[in-house]
Amino acid sequence: MAIVVRIDVELAKRKLSVGEFAELVGLTPANVAVLKNGRAKAVRFSTLEAMCRVLGCQPGDLLEWVPDEE
Repeated sequence: MAIVVRIDVELAKRKLSVGEFAELVGLTPANVAVLKNGRAKAVRFSTLEAMCRVLGCQPGDLLEWVPDEE
């Protein structure tokens, strides 16, 4: 099972840089990069809420579950 993070897709749609997004959400650019690259082990609901507020999207637009291939 893998969770795919699609922050980069939503940023591209809105022509937002990682730095701009980080400032609007209240994170460091390094922490946004960790999320964006799928290296995060957890995401706080408050962070997810802030990302959705800034991007005007739903959590499912940012996160997708992809089943393992058997």
